[in-house]
Amino acid sequence: MRGLILILGSLMVSLCLAGETVRVGINHAPPYRVVDGDQISGFYVEVFEAIAHRMDWEVQYVEAPFRRILRLMESGEVDVMLGPLRTAERERYMEYLVDAFPPERRLFFYQRPENEILSYHDLRQKRIGVLRGSHYFPAFDDDTGLIKEAGIRYENLVRMLDRDYVDVVIAPELVGLYTLRQENVEAQVSPFFVPGERSWIAVSRKSALMHYQEAIRQSMADIQTQRIYDGLLLEYLQRTTDEE
Repeated sequence: MRGLILILGSLMVSLCLAGETVRVGINHAPPYRVVDGDQISGFYVEVFEAIAHRMDWEVQYVEAPFRRILRLMESGEVDVMLGPLRTAERERYMEYLVDAFPPERRLFFYQRPENEILSYHDLRQKRIGVLRGSHYFPAFDDDTGLIKEAGIRYENLVRMLDRDYVDVVIAPELVGLYTLRQENVEAQVSPFFVPGERSWIAVSRKSALMHYQEAIRQSMADIQTQRIYDGLLLEYLQRTTDEE
């Protein structure tokens, strides 16, 4: 009987959500979020599309720089953000529903030998390219003594590195490697790196989707149980390896 009640409850939630249009804020950060004109793809996108399919949602993507998406989440102009790290500041205006995406190392890319990073101390006096509004790890984020040059996309940061506007670029591992290949820029990976944290699917606290948190979590659990998630992850990891 309890199982029947749970099934009926899920059906009622699904019916309430059927046909809902969900606005997802997205920035170009391949291979996780890829914006190519009107075409939106990437690992994070495909995972969310699998959830949306189970919820019978229509998905509307709103492209903007990363920092702008944070403001849209705060105002409620978008419902969902894919892949933000969890911070106390962001928790004021977004609910972290599912830690859906695996941790990824933060790497430091450089071109000139003198800019190789062997320890955190080596970052002193270096011009470091960072994505505007992004968080990497607390010690780095809070360090006002570092010289940080912000860009709105990782493509911009890679070009800045190639033109000697910055000495080092910090980026998530796959995003950094993918962007270097796409921009045809050669760079080295420093020995010093920082372990990553899991990234989340988050919902704006001003969104109507706040009423459907458990249904979203259940949909994520379903695609994991059915091995859909693992299949997507392996596909993107294989694709990245093949391109190296």
